[in-house]
Amino acid sequence: MKDPVCGKTVELRDAVGMAIDEGRPYYFCSSVCQDQFKQSPESYRQQPLPTPLTLGVMGSAGNDHSSEIDDKARELGRWCARLGLTLITGACPGLPLACARGAREAGGQSVGISPALSLDEHLYKYHSPNDAFDVLIYTGSGLMGREVTNIRSSDMVIILGGRSGTLGEFSIAYDEGKLIGVLQHSGGITDQIPTLIESFGKATGALLIYDAEPGQLLRRMLAVYEERHFRHPSCFCNETQPADG
Repeated sequence: MKDPVCGKTVELRDAVGMAIDEGRPYYFCSSVCQDQFKQSPESYRQQPLPTPLTLGVMGSAGNDHSSEIDDKARELGRWCARLGLTLITGACPGLPLACARGAREAGGQSVGISPALSLDEHLYKYHSPNDAFDVLIYTGSGLMGREVTNIRSSDMVIILGGRSGTLGEFSIAYDEGKLIGVLQHSGGITDQIPTLIESFGKATGALLIYDAEPGQLLRRMLAVYEERHFRHPSCFCNETQPADG
């Protein structure tokens, strides 16, 4: 990749810093270039643009949540679109679907990672929607098997509501050092995550951010990702980071 300011080739692992503009990550060879970019990012949008960052939203596929939580999931999708991120979900009903619909309402892009082999199986075996996604990826891996694909395809992850399936996705994200947002007061496992973290007894490099407001949660996550978590400790960082409670 190239530093957008000076044009030098920058290795991800050697980048001095990064910045996020309209959901897209830019990497810099020096703090001088980083500062210059931040002063006028619009000056660098005409060159070939980097791929947008991805936000994985994992949550309950059931319909037993309140309309208020459904509205928060939809608002989270809208914020994802406003900030230029590509949404990734498990292509299931429930809260992930509400989030995908919110992203579509705001003109964003979303990808559904299906457990099915085909559209037919997606619709009739898993009873899942196909009307809220720009892309459906058929893994053929089943409900449990597609969880790893969900997490590894996401630059950062938000948990809202959820039961045992969402707990599995959270565990993968935690073990792989992801930046994880928890939408507080959205029910399910979100109320138990602080206790779960204490019981794990290990640092993986994962960072946790808690907030009850979708837009604020996402903005805080992007700030942390830009400041330090772009180095993705599950890949190559030597030091782990404590969770931010």
